[in-house]
Amino acid sequence: MAKEQEILHINGREVTVTNPSKVYFPDAGYTKGDVVRYYASVAEGALTGIRNRPMALKRFVDGIAKEPFFQKRAPDNTPDWLHTAELIFPSGRTANEIVVADAAGLAWINNLGCIDLNPHPVRADDLDHPDELRVDLDPVPGVEWAQIRDVAMVCRDALEAVGLVGWPKTSGSRGIHINVRIERRWTFPEVRRAALALARDVERRAPEIATSKWWKEERHGVFLDYNQNAKDRTVASAYSIRPLPDARVSTPLTWDEVPTVEAEAFTIGTVPARFAAIGDPGARIDDEVGSLDALLELSARHAAEGEGDAPWPPNYAKQAGEPPRVQPSRARRPTSEYDPGRGEAGGPPPEIAAERAAAVAGGDPNAGLPTEWEGTRPTPTGRRKTTIPVIEISRAASKAEALEGLERWKVRHPEAASALEAADVLVDGMRGRSSLWYRVRVNLSHVPEAARPPQEPLDPDYDPWGSITSEQRAAWEVAQAERATRRKPAPEP
Repeated sequence: MAKEQEILHINGREVTVTNPSKVYFPDAGYTKGDVVRYYASVAEGALTGIRNRPMALKRFVDGIAKEPFFQKRAPDNTPDWLHTAELIFPSGRTANEIVVADAAGLAWINNLGCIDLNPHPVRADDLDHPDELRVDLDPVPGVEWAQIRDVAMVCRDALEAVGLVGWPKTSGSRGIHINVRIERRWTFPEVRRAALALARDVERRAPEIATSKWWKEERHGVFLDYNQNAKDRTVASAYSIRPLPDARVSTPLTWDEVPTVEAEAFTIGTVPARFAAIGDPGARIDDEVGSLDALLELSARHAAEGEGDAPWPPNYAKQAGEPPRVQPSRARRPTSEYDPGRGEAGGPPPEIAAERAAAVAGGDPNAGLPTEWEGTRPTPTGRRKTTIPVIEISRAASKAEALEGLERWKVRHPEAASALEAADVLVDGMRGRSSLWYRVRVNLSHVPEAARPPQEPLDPDYDPWGSITSEQRAAWEVAQAERATRRKPAPEP
């Protein structure tokens, strides 16, 4: 039986869409073909967010009912007219990532199952200097949508105070994103430092509703995730469809819309008409390029007042000047007794970086995996002094399974469960080898001490690496190396 397909002719290119009738959104009924047609209808707006940027491919090949997988390296069947850019990640590895420049390239990655778009904040012609600072407003569980809108307006004021223009959009998930176009003069660590200064300033302006605290157990209200500006981090860009049952869209807004916006109003079914009627509210973002000088001056003032760096994500080497890489509830010693980090620019210590660079230059694209330097880690000394009682409940391949484990825990411990507040349940999406897995923890601070359950065996207890043997790992690494050698150098976009 012949495979179902459609041939699209876009910008003089021929793009084949396979299985266009495959259902991607079971509840709403939208198909792969619907996704491709949606992006064609808003292509100019979507391209504003991704044009000439390398991007990680998050592929939902069977729709949102199954977990996606991440693909950083361009597929072997990438057409000659699609460019790639070679990125070097903090781990030391390299990858030729897809760079989309037009609507034909957008349709081609949609055919791969890319429901949302995840570009890096750099352009392909300068991979070391971001041109976008990203403000990601991430609410803790239980925070009302109105509070997220309020924090967004505080962010607008904070940005204007340092001469920057923010361009808001719904995240399409639980929060709001604000993108800021900046001059390409600063490195990733400098942009991250500016984002941290902004987060702390917003927290100072609205301490009851906003937080810059990295550790989930310390957060309240809306978290400004400054670490989304670290190298190798990507965020769903404008007009991305999000993998939610209603096919919600990350939609650019005017600032006048923010105080009353409702995220659920924007879906694959409503956004094309909005785009046709009013155009793209973020279309002029490239005309408003700003400087980070004022934010970096603010960062220097914070440091002089004792607020230096803040924690990096756990998959980054411990950085020089970073505070202890340990959750506050697990701190066992005074901060001064923890070994300092030695990583630089988001990567490992200089000698490890040099070793990896030499290995990569010698033809090993996976030289940074696994790392031979794991950073500093606390050594148990004496009795643990826990200030915040946090226990882990479950680990699972899907969020639903992890939360089912939480519900079983609540049945076993009804008194503790009844004392929990919404923000006490910590749900973490953890990146595995090619897909996300999920962890659930519970902060027992609001549970009377006598009623606090002890740490129990995890239920379920998923091992994201358990199905990979050493032989399979070795074969995978060989295959990756062979693929890298087959890739032709791509022309610059």
